Amino acid sequence: MRIAGLIAATALVAACSQSVGGEAEPSDSVSTAPPSSTSSTPTTPPPTAAADRPPGDSAPIEEVIAWIEAGTATDPGAFHEAYLDGTITRLGDDIAFTAPSGASGETTQCLTDAAYNEGALTCLVELASPAPRPTGAEGMWKPGWIDYPGTNVQIGSLRGDPGPFIKGVGPLLADGQTLAFADNRCRSDAAGLFCVNYAHRSAVQISTDGVVPFGCLVSVPPPPQTGAMFSC
Repeated sequence: MRIAGLIAATALVAACSQSVGGEAEPSDSVSTAPPSSTSSTPTTPPPTAAADRPPGDSAPIEEVIAWIEAGTATDPGAFHEAYLDGTITRLGDDIAFTAPSGASGETTQCLTDAAYNEGALTCLVELASPAPRPTGAEGMWKPGWIDYPGTNVQIGSLRGDPGPFIKGVGPLLADGQTLAFADNRCRSDAAGLFCVNYAHRSAVQISTDGVVPFGCLVSVPPPPQTGAMFSC
């Protein structure tokens, strides 16, 4: 009986030393699998400019440029003409376009004119809170007249004529589209029009709420017959 018991015990130990696959393993082996309660910590990618959200008023110029360039590029060839009362004016190297200018549903009209303003971007927008007419200034006050050559942006002008807008207005730059011309690129958005001048690393947002400067542009005293001005 004692011999039979020893044989049974020996068989039990041998069975316990077998692996599931049928191969013998040392009876004193230790599992190296990590505890089931341990989990890796997920990493969060660094923040980038959101393609669906325009930059805020104090955004750095790099973020503004990245957001503008994230739009859908459109063919500049469609924007080299202006329309007025059924008449089409070919603009050569100049461009003309209209764009949304905020929640009010108004539009911003923009164009360039090398002969009139050395190719600077000139826009017209209906500002909700425009600068007051300069004291003692004569002529028709256009508070939403904006000139942006890149080194500065001037807001408000006394006009005796329509200037380059005598040629009419350009086609619509749709929400989310971008238009590149000369040293500039503009992106249309429901929040307004955003334009960057690469040569001077400046940018502006134009909407009915006003003009927001970016990059090197800072507020300076405006020249006579101008409502407000930002300059590098």
